[in-house]
Amino acid sequence: MARPLEGKVAVVTGATRGCGRGIAVELGAAGATVYATGRTTRETASPMKRTETIDETAELVDAAGGTGVAVRCDFTSVSDVDALRDRVAADHGRIDVLVDDVWGGDQFVEFNTDFWASDLDRALGVVRNGLETHLIALHRLLPLVVARPGGLVVEVTDGDDEEYNHGVGIPYFLVKSGVRAIGRVLGKDLAAHGATGLAVTPGFLRSEMMLEHFGVTEDNWRDGTAKDPNYIMAESPHYVGRAIAALAADPGVSRFAGRTMASWTLMREYGFTDLDGSRPDWGRWFAEVVKPGVDPTTVDASQYR
Repeated sequence: MARPLEGKVAVVTGATRGCGRGIAVELGAAGATVYATGRTTRETASPMKRTETIDETAELVDAAGGTGVAVRCDFTSVSDVDALRDRVAADHGRIDVLVDDVWGGDQFVEFNTDFWASDLDRALGVVRNGLETHLIALHRLLPLVVARPGGLVVEVTDGDDEEYNHGVGIPYFLVKSGVRAIGRVLGKDLAAHGATGLAVTPGFLRSEMMLEHFGVTEDNWRDGTAKDPNYIMAESPHYVGRAIAALAADPGVSRFAGRTMASWTLMREYGFTDLDGSRPDWGRWFAEVVKPGVDPTTVDASQYR
């Protein structure tokens, strides 16, 4: 198997589950050494109160053919991030690929609630966990990215434009649009140092939490369409992982600097597939089915994946 990232050093924040785990594993499958970072280990739990751990993620990276290194790090803590930086600096002296996927806002988000009727502490918690953490990670880790030319920084967001997140509430919208804005600024700022910065979004994600929400597993996920027919266009976390691995292996990645790319737009660029061999195009489905209010049960979904 091709290992285009052999010898590369990657750090993935928020690698405990969801996109972060899928990204870490696919970077490993491409041959990278991947530092899987997050708050939950087999010994320490996070406020998310879930069972997934960074230890498991590192083991999955190993199984995929890379080298996984689990490092516990709370990205709201500058001292934790300093310790992570020092660990990577001592081990390698650089970061070739930094994927900033930290989130941790699920326990704070109040969907379908007017902002003025929401809990202010929870609203601020969304911003602190979803946006301030990105700034802390970048401030401390970017020096290792620009230590030599060719580095890549990917900010992981939700949605590829400002309209997509409309209706999800001010705090959530602020975080996700803010992450896209960070990607735009990094595109310009890092170019002067021979590095590339951009943002990437998945589509309708089959994360561990979403599988539970729909009462399905990865093996029978299509049964979730009984709850929401649009779930037929769901993608696994490995799909966006393969998108980012393709970016990291592309010597011409700087052409995307400052942009917000999506799993589906990068699929068209690089031709990768999801775990089941399909190519879900959530962007086209959203534009042609969801947004105009077309009944998804009347659409031939095979045209979109």
